[in-house]
Amino acid sequence: MSTTAILSALPEEQQGLIALLHQPIKTLYAGREFWQGHLHGQPVLLALSGIGKVAAATTATVLIAHFGVSRIVFTGVAGGLGEGVQVGDVVVAHDFMQHDMDVSPLFPRYLVPLHGKTCFAADGALTAELFAAAQSALVQLNASLSTWAFPSARVHRGLVASGDRFVSGRQEAQDLRDRLQAAGHAVLAVEMEGAAIAQVCHDYQLPFASVRTISDRADDAAHLDFSYFVSQVASVYARTVIEKLLLNSKAMPQS
Repeated sequence: MSTTAILSALPEEQQGLIALLHQPIKTLYAGREFWQGHLHGQPVLLALSGIGKVAAATTATVLIAHFGVSRIVFTGVAGGLGEGVQVGDVVVAHDFMQHDMDVSPLFPRYLVPLHGKTCFAADGALTAELFAAAQSALVQLNASLSTWAFPSARVHRGLVASGDRFVSGRQEAQDLRDRLQAAGHAVLAVEMEGAAIAQVCHDYQLPFASVRTISDRADDAAHLDFSYFVSQVASVYARTVIEKLLLNSKAMPQS
């Protein structure tokens, strides 16, 4: 049976998932902890990518080359950039790009050298499953939690940008949005790992998908109550979405 790797950058983003594992086994490799077990009857492997593109690429490579996982799903938080993407919303990526990739004038800005492309696509089938799981999770959470803080939360699907910088200023966020828009890239959210993992998975031809809870609008208030939001809101989102994804996968006929 194929193994789903579940990645997050921070331990708070995976809060509660390890406790749900059946017969968990911890392995230390490449300076990282990897937890193998079963969740809702599905074999899974939980790990932290680390923060930033280099750490994320290393972890993704280990998952593929050493552990032989069949697909990778990333859960975590991101800053909202796109119009209508609000705090508490969920973004499922259909493409990824690096907003700090710039090898001009040798190559056009944002183009990844030797790959001949700017954006790396998420796996279509896995992304569709993850999108459906996210929608179902929001319906369940809004119905079961009477004091839930984001009853109008929506699930978006679109382009996500990654870079080795925590975007946390209003002017910086506006400049980034304007620059990417001028280059023809309508970005919904910004984070620090997804594009790197997408490139590794592209090279290995492995399915990858990502779901991010919007913790802020990447503005001057981006640092306020971040830890509280991640542990009390984003972790609940992530746990519910992953459970929905695995239950739906279990229900699908096996080829």
